[in-house]
Amino acid sequence: MTAASAAATAPRAADLAGRRVRVKVPATSANLGPGFDTLGLALARYDELEVEVVDEGLEIDVQGVGRGEVPLDESHLVVRAIAHTFAHYGLERPPLRLVAHNAIPHGRGLGSSGAAIVAGIMAAKGLLEPEIEISPDELLELATELEGHPDNVAPALFGGLTIAWVTPEGPRHKKLMVHRGVSPLVLVPEHEMSTALARSLQPTSVPHEDAVFNVSRSALLVAALIQSPELLLAATEDKLHQHYRAEAMPETDRLIRALRAAGHPAVVSGAGPSILVLASDPSERADAIRLVEESAQTAWQALPLAVDFLGATVQAAGAD
Repeated sequence: MTAASAAATAPRAADLAGRRVRVKVPATSANLGPGFDTLGLALARYDELEVEVVDEGLEIDVQGVGRGEVPLDESHLVVRAIAHTFAHYGLERPPLRLVAHNAIPHGRGLGSSGAAIVAGIMAAKGLLEPEIEISPDELLELATELEGHPDNVAPALFGGLTIAWVTPEGPRHKKLMVHRGVSPLVLVPEHEMSTALARSLQPTSVPHEDAVFNVSRSALLVAALIQSPELLLAATEDKLHQHYRAEAMPETDRLIRALRAAGHPAVVSGAGPSILVLASDPSERADAIRLVEESAQTAWQALPLAVDFLGATVQAAGAD
């Protein structure tokens, strides 16, 4: 739906009063080794959000991750995403009460900012229906406008394995179902990592042979994830970004090298510093956890997670 056509059918502020929605958004891991800024995977760990249109003001209650740390005003990323979506359709953000139950670690390379953006956009979608219907392409475009790139917001929105790319007409995605033998493991350190810092360590150009190397591994990785998990170790090799960022997260780099030397398909999760192991069975995950427990110099949390196949959901509060 275009902004102009939406404006003609847009609900009045009074029509929104009392509307309540619940949103659930999965964590994500982007890049997956060679698929820099292109591949993303949705993981079964969730931020949940309750949003209600109230008579006046803005009330935000954050439970779990980020409590006492994130802002509780209009600068809150979920609120900004709601306001951005309303503005896209020529509307002002209504007064709101938000209750966030967060489980996705912040600053660890698991798509927490993308999840917040998607949560806000999905909340706005739920509040504006049925008067305004927002298409999947519009959801992705709105999320990408705020996030800057689609590799995290695409799997957060749609679930599964996503390939994301940008066209002159806007961002696009393709969702693929992951082979049931793939058993993701996320290893989360205590310290955070700035995505901006990680990106600043990237060179402006790379050798031709490195680019060709990553093209081949990215293609192989798609095949490994959807059809041939036994190829995951070779498919997760990368020469485009991980070694450039290694100096900013030395223990992440050291553990990835140890895991890969032991045969585990380990990569940096997003911008790091978390590690994603794309194991081919649950027993391999257990072996990887033991290796990290024996080798790590600081505390790491092991999260054996399933692939999320559904993506973000929104429903009217009180609905089953």
